Amino acid sequence: MPVPMRPLEPPQLITLDAVGTLFGLRESVGTVYGRFAAAVGVQVDPGALDIAFFQAFKAAPPCAFPNLEARQRAKAELQWWQGVAADTFRRAGVLDQFADFDTFFAPVFAYYATAEPWCLYEDVLPALKDWQAQGIPLMVVSNFDSRLYGILETLGLVPFFKGVWISSEVGAAKPDRLIFERAVTPYATSQVWHIGDSWEEDVLGAQGAGLQAIWLRRDRPLLPAPSPSPRLAVPQIADLTGAQVILRETAS
Repeated sequence: MPVPMRPLEPPQLITLDAVGTLFGLRESVGTVYGRFAAAVGVQVDPGALDIAFFQAFKAAPPCAFPNLEARQRAKAELQWWQGVAADTFRRAGVLDQFADFDTFFAPVFAYYATAEPWCLYEDVLPALKDWQAQGIPLMVVSNFDSRLYGILETLGLVPFFKGVWISSEVGAAKPDRLIFERAVTPYATSQVWHIGDSWEEDVLGAQGAGLQAIWLRRDRPLLPAPSPSPRLAVPQIADLTGAQVILRETAS
C-alpha cells in the first residue's frame, strides 16, 4: 500500500522504468559472470564480482550515445557493457587471467538479450492490463540498450506499450530530463506519472522534467522521503498494486 503523501493528479500517460520495475534478475550479475568465467578457466568468487560490478557500473559514464548513427549504436552498446564487465573483473583482480576478454564477453552480452536471466514481477501484468483497459497510454523509459526491445517481447510486454525510450538511442540517460521530455511529447509533463525504483534516476529525474513521480520500493521498506522538501515528498509503493490504488483514489 502507498505511504500517504501529497495527492497526484490523474495521469494522461504513465511511463515506467524497466529493470527493477517491470522485471528483475533471476540471479545476481556476479553469479552469472562467475559462471561464464569458470567455463573459460577463470575462478572468481561471485560475491566479489557482485561488489565489483556495482562499483564498475556506478563509475561508468551513462549508456547514452548522442549524435551516433543508428548503424553504429549496436557496436557502441556492446563496447560500453564490455568496458563495465572488464572493469568488474579488474576490480575483482582476475582480468589478466582472460586470454581474450572480447571473445569471452560476447556470449555474456548475448545471454542478457534473452528471456532466461529475467523474471517478470507477478504484479506487472495485472497492473498493465488494468491501465490499458482504462485507456491510459503506457511507455517505458529506461537506461538500457537496444536489447530491451527483445526482452520486452519475450516477456510478453510489447502489446502494452505505445513507446519505448532507451538511453542509448535518445543520447541521454535518467536523471537527465531530456529522456523524459522526449518520451512524453506531446503530453503536458504535469499530466504524466513516472514509476521507477531509483530515487535519483526515476524520482528526481522525473521531477526535474516536471512529471509526477511514484517511487517503487519492491523488497525494500517503505520509508519517509529522503528530504523534507514538499517537492520531494512523493508516494511510495511496494509494487504496482500500490499505483493502482493511487489511481483509484485520484478518480474518486
